[in-house]
Amino acid sequence: MSNERNAARDLDVIILCGGKGSRIYPFSEYFPKPMMPIHGRPILVHLMQIYARQGVRRFVLAAGHRKEMLFDYFDGRFPEWEIRILDTGMEADTGDRILACLDAVGDQFFATYGDGLGNIDLHALLDFHNASGGLATVTAVPLRSQYGTLHFDDAGRVDRFTEKPVIRDSWINAGFFVFEKRVVENWAGHSLESEVLPNLASREELYTYLHHGFWKSMDTSKDQQEMERLAESGAPPWVVNEPVNGR
Repeated sequence: MSNERNAARDLDVIILCGGKGSRIYPFSEYFPKPMMPIHGRPILVHLMQIYARQGVRRFVLAAGHRKEMLFDYFDGRFPEWEIRILDTGMEADTGDRILACLDAVGDQFFATYGDGLGNIDLHALLDFHNASGGLATVTAVPLRSQYGTLHFDDAGRVDRFTEKPVIRDSWINAGFFVFEKRVVENWAGHSLESEVLPNLASREELYTYLHHGFWKSMDTSKDQQEMERLAESGAPPWVVNEPVNGR
């Protein structure tokens, strides 16, 4: 096994599990969104398996809303993994939840959202981060339109439709972060997305790893149904069986 793959095995993963998931109401009244099921298992477990299949098996779950479900579900399950569940507060923002978990991780760590799945090559991601020299790396994926588009000529005659096209020149935050723990010295704000990451970018300490494979977040019940269909295929596209991104 290469030194790079050993390095990834040594890292902890902070997974953000504490939000209320208001866009999947009323399900969010009963489940924290990462506990929403896909093919009989919470999306959170599918996410943890993405890391575990690549040798990363130490998890810190940043809990909040309906935290008792996390404690109950993981009690006695997955003994091959090291799982710590930390109560980071009901109303904490994403950046605050990561800060609340720093004492539980080493000098370098992975982090991600609890509701997004992708066939991310974690070793390639870590290699990129280490080569960049920055304090943080965020994985980016091309924006996929939620709508189908139609194409037409100058006369307005429609010649074809494209179902939910990928917009290749626009990239979005897909999570799957790598952080140096000393990033706390440059941490500003409460929201990871609107404050912390933009501040790191302004300090030239944030880099982005471009992922060209599969990624999807579960923002709505419709997304949950689509992921269910993908899982039922027997070969979910988020399962990493071999390196992606051409590595």
